[in-house]
Order: sequence, then structure tokens, then C-alpha cells
Amino acid sequence: MSDHLKRRDFLKLTTASMAGMAVAGQMQLKPARAADKPVRLGFVGVGDRGSWHLDCALGIEGVEVPALCDIKDHYLYRAKSWVEQSGRPSPRLYGKTKTDFVRLCEEEELDCVICCTSWQWHQPVCVAAQKNGKHAVSEVPIVLTVDQAWELVENYESSGKWATIGLEGFAMGMMNMVQQGVFGDIIHAESGYVHDLRLVKFDPEREPWRLQHSIDRNGNLYPDHPMNRIMPCLDINHGDRFEYLVSMSSGAQMLNEYAAQYYGDDHPYATMDMAQGDYNCSLIRTAGGKLVTLNFDTNTPHPRGFFRLQGSKGVFLGGRGIGDVGRGALIYLEGISPEEHSWEKADKYLKEYEHPLVKNYNPPERSRAVRGHGGNVKQTPLVWHRLVEAIRNDRVPDWDVYDSVTSSAISPLTEMSVAGRSKPVDFPDFTRGKWETAPRLNFT
Repeated sequence: MSDHLKRRDFLKLTTASMAGMAVAGQMQLKPARAADKPVRLGFVGVGDRGSWHLDCALGIEGVEVPALCDIKDHYLYRAKSWVEQSGRPSPRLYGKTKTDFVRLCEEEELDCVICCTSWQWHQPVCVAAQKNGKHAVSEVPIVLTVDQAWELVENYESSGKWATIGLEGFAMGMMNMVQQGVFGDIIHAESGYVHDLRLVKFDPEREPWRLQHSIDRNGNLYPDHPMNRIMPCLDINHGDRFEYLVSMSSGAQMLNEYAAQYYGDDHPYATMDMAQGDYNCSLIRTAGGKLVTLNFDTNTPHPRGFFRLQGSKGVFLGGRGIGDVGRGALIYLEGISPEEHSWEKADKYLKEYEHPLVKNYNPPERSRAVRGHGGNVKQTPLVWHRLVEAIRNDRVPDWDVYDSVTSSAISPLTEMSVAGRSKPVDFPDFTRGKWETAPRLNFT
């Protein structure tokens, strides 16, 4: 059979499969609708990222925001004014102490608490919500230790109140291609959080707490953003699981050099020991024999990172260092790509395999872009629609508790490996064996 014939037959088959999929899942997604019972959200942390999530929520009919919490008054009162401007009742404010979120969870009648604080408070806020009969959604990472991860799991299993990273998105088109068998059996995925954050770390008005993690810790400190692509494509906790990992870090010098350049050789940060290596690489092996290469680099000058997915029938390469998915991504499919062992643009495949959820989601345009740190968008993001619908329909969000803690627990496990001269570290099975029978993620 000629390459041309194979390619033609492939395109016929894939077009037919996608048409069938579209019919099977023919739902015209609309913005989250109001219901007799509103969705009541409390926000803990309404700075740049928290304000973005707040503004997303305020654009959804039927969402109420009875309470806000932040230790910085200018953020708290700005958020209060946004709620009032939306036509909703003025929210009650919390922020007397760093732990005033506990009082919010105790006193307010809420369906879910949205946490967008600095990292150290993510898990404590979620625990306070769970223990007071509320669900919780946290920005990443949701935990900093393995013990914290187990606590969230055990709280969920005893109370039914989930705590997740439910506002992390998915590479839906990529996941659809994997599940349709375009790449064959998945063998290896490589990605990472590769983002020059030197200025952010030294900026006292932005995220000064982030620098302290680099001073104190050494490992892969931010695995969740790459994991939102990798885990669904590898069926982690849904037919496979992470079994063990090894991690290694380079030396640390870039933050000292940056501090000396901008603040002078005598500045304390120019000579202070930084624990975090400038580059960290971790390898994770799954029970099913798949491999993940996970990179972490926020200290060196570079464009954003990339994503590579290798299967038995082909490979995908994308990311901001090469081109965003759909804007410069590359693909090679054996026997199908027009030139042997040569890349072709992935655009047509991504369009062909666009997930029906994404294809059919068409919320009305807002009068202005969503405010805060999260992207210049004028439509309610799909992840927010999905979260509100999950709360309204009393189901767990797309990222469940087990997936959420699995993603974030990579950080402390890599720290253990680095501290032990890159020794292998077993990965806890937070599902306690449920991964073997859990179905693949299938969004409807």
C-alpha cells in the first residue's frame, strides 16, 4: 500500500470517527445557567490571580459571592467593589489575621471555597473548608507535603467534601487524539514549568513568597501546569499510575547573579545560599511502563517550555518555546505524514480532533475582558463553566481529589530524591488501588 493511500484512508477513518463522536456527544454547551438554588462561593485570596477567578465567577449567572478574605486591604476592598458593581449584595469581609479564612469557613453558608493565596496556605484553606462542610478549589499546588495530600484524601473519603485543583484546564484536543489512538500506545511524555521568573521572585509587590521557596527547597517545585497535559494523556489514576521517580538538580547561581546585577554585589540575596538548583529534571515511571520527563527552570533566561508526546505510531511537539498548541505545533505520524521522519504542522489534526466540549462551547462575549492575572479573555473560560456545573449538579470536578494530590505531590517526592543523591522514591497510591478500574476521563 502506498503512503498516499494510507494517508487518504487514515483521513477518511478519522473524519468518520470524529463525526460519530460529535453525534454521540451532540450537546450545545451554553453558559452555566441559573437554578433555583444559587452556587455560593467564598474567595480566599483576591490578589492578581484570585481577582481573575473572582471576575470569571461574577460573569456567570446564578453565582453568588457572599464572602471574601484577604490580608491586604487594597485587594479585599477592590474585590468587594467588583462584587457590588456586578449587582450582587455586598460580601462580608475577612482578613483580620492570616488564618481568618477559618472563621469564614465556620460562619458562612457556602457551597465551595476558592483559594488563591500563597502556596503555604493552599492545603490549610482546603482543610478548613472540608471540615466545615464545604468543597474547595485551590490554585496550584494544592499540597506541599505527602502528609498534606493524605489528609485531603482522608477528609474527602470521610465527609464527601472534595478539595481539588478544579480550575486547571486540559489539553482537550490532545487528549482526544490520544484516546482515538492517533499516536498508538503512549510511551513517553516530556514537559515542565520552564518560565523565567527571576523578576517576579524579587518583586516585593508581586509574589515575594515565591523566592523563599527557592531559598529553602530543592526539587521540582511547580509540577501542576505540565501535569494538566501529561496525566490525562497517560491515563494516570484512570488505568495507570505513577510508580516511582528520580530527580536531580543543577547547582544554584542564577538568582545570586540576578540580585547582584540589579541590586549590587553587597545585597544579601547576591551572596545568600539558594537551595533550589537552577535546573531540575525528574523522571517518573508508571506501573504500565510509561515514562515522564519533567523539567523545572524558573531561574534562567529562556522562552517558555515545550511539550512532547511520543507514542508507538507517532509524536507531537508543541509549547511556547516552539509555538503554542494550534499555533506552530508539530506532529509526525508514521506512514501518514507526507515526508518520512520529517515534521509537519499539527494544525489540521488539532482542528480535526477538537474536542466536542470545546467545539460546542460558545458563551456570550462580555462587555470587557476578565480582569486580573489569567489571560485577556472576553468569554467565561470553559473550566469555570465546568466547575459551576459540577457544584450545581453535585459531582466532583474534572480534576478529582486523587488526581489533584497526585499532581502536586510530585514536588515533595522530588525533594526527597534530590536530597538523597537522586535515589528512587516510591510514589504513593492515593487511590488505594482504585486506579486499576477507574474509567478513562470522558467529559460530557
